[in-house]
Amino acid sequence: MKVSIAQFKSELGNVDENFSTAARLIEAAQGSDVILLPELWSTGYYPTPVETFADIDGVKTKEFLCAAAKRFSVNIIGGSVIVESGGKIFNRCHVVNRRGQIVAAYDKTHLFSFAGEDKVFNAGDKIATVELDGVRCGVAICYDLRFPEFIRKIALAGAEIIFIPAAWSLKRLTPRQILTKARAIENQAFVVFANSSGKSEVVNPCGEVIAESERGEELLTAQINLDERTEVIATMNLLADRNLSVD
Repeated sequence: MKVSIAQFKSELGNVDENFSTAARLIEAAQGSDVILLPELWSTGYYPTPVETFADIDGVKTKEFLCAAAKRFSVNIIGGSVIVESGGKIFNRCHVVNRRGQIVAAYDKTHLFSFAGEDKVFNAGDKIATVELDGVRCGVAICYDLRFPEFIRKIALAGAEIIFIPAAWSLKRLTPRQILTKARAIENQAFVVFANSSGKSEVVNPCGEVIAESERGEELLTAQINLDERTEVIATMNLLADRNLSVD
């Protein structure tokens, strides 16, 4: 599976410009099987008041992603955007298949209180996995990465690749690089991490970085060989060997 990360730093509050940038990078990634956008790519992280910038029920975002996916026959993990739904505000990721159909949506579960996310967003309460081109994929958003029990739930749901859109500060680059490797190793899954601030990466189930970006706008592409995961699990099946009998 060929995956591409559309890495770019959105202009805060400039929705039209950010949609244009996303469109340009998606077009440049033609030939990829899956394209991943960063967290809050349409608005930047994050303008206030968020209600002013919320996409009502995600209509604008879904129309854009569905049209692009169908035009280029590519699966899109739509990063995340500010969505108002039912009078509540969510940090939401839409997943679209090659036919331009919405096949999953995920609301960020762990809200980053240090940046006040818990004051403006409502937390999601469900994991999201979806099959794309026969591959079971999971979605998490940024801060979710720090919670191993949450990522483990995605792995237990069968995810072979975990896609993570983020707006992760490069001041905390070292712990993030450790966490992506740890989540990949302990769940024997590929981790594809798209960061608006740069240093996006693709990590294999052995914790090896197979592709890494620089810090500016970039289209990072990597070929994921799922046979590698099969070989790792055949040698040491961590999920099967879990012992849950200990209190």
